[in-house]
Amino acid sequence: MLLSGRFTTAVERRLPFPERRRAFWAWRRTRPFWAGLLLVLGGAELLVVPLSPVPVLVSLGLGGLAALGIGLALIVAGVFLWCAPSARHYVSINALILSVLSFAATNLGGFLVGMLLGVAGSAMGFGWTPAERREAGPGPSRTLSVALPFVLAAAVGAPAADHAEAAPRGASGIPAAAVPPAVRTSLFAPRGFAFGGVTQVPTAKGPLKVLVLKMGSASLKDYRMTTRDGGAELSLGARTLDLSGDVTLYLTKFSGCLEGLLCVTFSPDGLPVPPVIPPFVFMTDVHAEQALVTSDVIGADGLRVGVTPPGA
Repeated sequence: MLLSGRFTTAVERRLPFPERRRAFWAWRRTRPFWAGLLLVLGGAELLVVPLSPVPVLVSLGLGGLAALGIGLALIVAGVFLWCAPSARHYVSINALILSVLSFAATNLGGFLVGMLLGVAGSAMGFGWTPAERREAGPGPSRTLSVALPFVLAAAVGAPAADHAEAAPRGASGIPAAAVPPAVRTSLFAPRGFAFGGVTQVPTAKGPLKVLVLKMGSASLKDYRMTTRDGGAELSLGARTLDLSGDVTLYLTKFSGCLEGLLCVTFSPDGLPVPPVIPPFVFMTDVHAEQALVTSDVIGADGLRVGVTPPGA
């Protein structure tokens, strides 16, 4: 050990810029440096394929564009961990969401490499503690960060359950309109968000294939729903709409901007919803085609109803 210490000291003396190296070492010790580096590397890996000649990028389509957006966002998240370590929890959770989403939205998360780097960097960033608090032992954040990758891997690798459930029927026996109403909201903030699979709901014109989204509650801002059945147009609007209890949405299309940054579109036959949805997810500028919604309690503020005659 003594010889090793002397050798290290001799090497350090021969290296250039000793003062700058000491300053960098001191700076690195005050922030989650390695977590930020993993996020930057994960984002850079996701950018490798899209940063190809234009014909290759065009052939990749949505996956190439999504890889650009997610890759840049992960790089920005890594820089934020370096520059604003106090916001590490919020940044790490958002980086984890993007990393998991990259598996479905890009080329399998950069062939798993970019996704795994992002997940590892997010876990390290979430569990990092300042030097003055490390002597107290591992806290809840560090314990959670160690378990997070294993819980995530188990959830992603678990076989999907049978989601071919029957949709609840109304009094008329037809729970959904033949043409799903269009829904718009400026903010969709669910709690306990989970993907329930793909099923079918009965309509007057036969079964309709839909996505099933389950949650404990949801808050929607600037809500507006408009029918599209070709007759008199009915509209329902509210400043805020709160759903609580056992909330289930049956949608033929669902698009919006995740965390207000990454805009995606989900459908039963298109881009799949990730099986694991981390907490604190919200979406802005949401457009959806809503076949059916069930909820124990529905509360509305500023409710308004409108009718537009055919041809008006």
